Amino acid sequence: MAMVGLFWIAEGDVYVGAKPSGLAPGVRLTPEGVVALGDRQSGVHLWEDVRALTVTDVPVKSLVRQAGVIKDLAVGTVVNLVLPMGPGRVDEAPATMTVNVAASDGDHELTAYVAAAVGYEQAEIDLSRALLSRLTEGAATMSTTLAAMAKWGRERGGGTPRGAEREKLLRSWVG
Repeated sequence: MAMVGLFWIAEGDVYVGAKPSGLAPGVRLTPEGVVALGDRQSGVHLWEDVRALTVTDVPVKSLVRQAGVIKDLAVGTVVNLVLPMGPGRVDEAPATMTVNVAASDGDHELTAYVAAAVGYEQAEIDLSRALLSRLTEGAATMSTTLAAMAKWGRERGGGTPRGAEREKLLRSWVG
């Protein structure tokens, strides 16, 4: 499994945001269409019906966001050391982003968990948005692009590549 831009690629599967588990919300991109996963959202929006695919509410990586994550980790560690058998604190839900699907049957807002704890680099956000737009340009473009992403995921030994490699991959998939 690896994160490239706003995408989570697990073997041959491509997700926008984190790969969901259980009833967690998520969005999977398949050769057939955009699949809404999880509690309170379901269904498939076929590619031939999708006019636009965008994403909003994406957290941008920043020094302030990184410091906040480190602070939360430190506080959590101290609380667990001091109160190891206590009632436990309620963890915050992961951040989410909105995947907007404009389809022939209307506009749909889908929720996906953010995969990057400290947010995404602005360049990766921009390239990911361009890639999502490219997927709606036609069947041949969508099929070729998703196939390239899935192939990379199957061949990848695991782990998320470094920033420069992620940007290079996104640029190659955008075309």
